[in-house]
Amino acid sequence: MTMPMAARLARSAVIVAAALALAACSFLKPGGRSESGTGTTSPGGETATTESSRDVPTVRLITAQTPAIRTYRKTGARHIYKAYANRIYKGKIPPLVYAVVVVETDIDANGKVNNVTFSRVPSHAPEVPPMIAELIKATSPLPSPGKLGGHTYVDTWLWDKSGKFQLDSLTLGQRSR
Repeated sequence: MTMPMAARLARSAVIVAAALALAACSFLKPGGRSESGTGTTSPGGETATTESSRDVPTVRLITAQTPAIRTYRKTGARHIYKAYANRIYKGKIPPLVYAVVVVETDIDANGKVNNVTFSRVPSHAPEVPPMIAELIKATSPLPSPGKLGGHTYVDTWLWDKSGKFQLDSLTLGQRSR
């Protein structure tokens, strides 16, 4: 069954209007990207470009888990393991680990930890996330991320009730019992 011409035109107009409205959202954001992509646009329309914005990427939202990011996660985890060798849970972790915490770590282009946030925290162990944040911040700077530049990466901390831990990127797995 075919639609009348007027109905098809009305439907097309609605689709075009919706697409234009969505496209306009990115132009109306304060501090949105400029047309050249190298700076930010101020509310007055001027483009502010800094020397560092051309050379080094700034910290951005959680970085996609590309092979390079996964490799850096292991590098960062090894750095943390080296700093806390006596706190690493040796062998396979128990099946009922005390706390599982998903940590988002913002680093700059030199490896300096700028921020630590959590996307999963255990409600039964509210003391664990602040301890993890302090452990990460105390190891700053992490190794330089090189060409990756500043970014936010995610790792999962498996925390035993003894206070020892493993990071998911270097875990030896879990015991079945």
